[in-house]
Amino acid sequence: MADDRTVGGTKARVPGSGLGRYVLVRFLLIIPTVFILVTLVFFVMRVVGDPITASVGGRLTPAQLQERLHAAGYDRPLLVQYAEYLGQVFTGDFGRSVTDNRAITEILVEYGTATLELVLFALVVAFVVGVPLGMLAAYLRDRWPDAVLRIFAILCYATPVFFAGLLLKLVFAVWLGWLPLSGRASPEVQLVLDQIAGSSGINILDALRTGRWDLISDVLAHAALPALALGLLTAGVFLRLVRTNLIGTLGREYVDAARSRGVAESRLVRKHAYKPALIPIVTVMGLQIAMMLGGAVLTETTFEWRGLGFQLTQYLGARDFVAVQGIVALLAVVVAVTNFVVDVIAALIDPRVRY
Repeated sequence: MADDRTVGGTKARVPGSGLGRYVLVRFLLIIPTVFILVTLVFFVMRVVGDPITASVGGRLTPAQLQERLHAAGYDRPLLVQYAEYLGQVFTGDFGRSVTDNRAITEILVEYGTATLELVLFALVVAFVVGVPLGMLAAYLRDRWPDAVLRIFAILCYATPVFFAGLLLKLVFAVWLGWLPLSGRASPEVQLVLDQIAGSSGINILDALRTGRWDLISDVLAHAALPALALGLLTAGVFLRLVRTNLIGTLGREYVDAARSRGVAESRLVRKHAYKPALIPIVTVMGLQIAMMLGGAVLTETTFEWRGLGFQLTQYLGARDFVAVQGIVALLAVVVAVTNFVVDVIAALIDPRVRY
């Protein structure tokens, strides 16, 4: 499909055609991305041997072990196993865990909602902390508050998330006693939420549906420290991005023109330079979400937040590499699709991204 037309001897680009081609290309790139990630996960997991020997081999006789290996197909050539695994993945079957014989997709549905809730809370923290502080740092450029905020940003994204989590627990849960140590909700609150008809698995949504402030406050209190630990990691990145791009935008001609008309500097930051400075945040959002999913493993373990990351560590401890392989492969699909959505949003916001 052509996207150019000749007008007066020159070529003019047809509006919208660049966006359609960009979206199509980005969508098609999901396939090789997922293929490469799934392939890497498969062969890395096979480096340690077959999953059955690794997880339950010590509790079976040699004959029983051989029987299990043959039934699961792990005694066949590796390339044959790989081809069969690819066929299962592309039909949506990521296998079953060895230790508890559960479908990997069932595990994703049960625990994925908890991880999604944590990531959403963390994104709220990242935006609420990173964007305003980035604007403030740009407004106070080269003054002492700017230097303090830049150091704060470095500390945010350089501090290991598990260390930040332990430090937050020590201060706010142990020393001050303001917030709970771990979990997604108090046992009695979790029991009420689990009994709600059509429960979504996302505690804050279910609590809001009840309209009971005691449930809502309990869920928010349990989410505060995990969301801070994970969200500050990304808040530091957002702070630096907003500051850098806001300073660049404040030097543009249209901002200088507004400044010459007597527009206050604070208004220039809020009204004229703010939105263009947010574009880079959208473009890196996919990468930041991927980082958050990685950080969620440590965050969930630190706070006993029973999501995919927490469950992944349990399967790693049990050496259930089928479950580990399936969860990591599914997370790879989620990250690839998220990056595609973010790329489309970035192209809609900034037409320059499309070409």
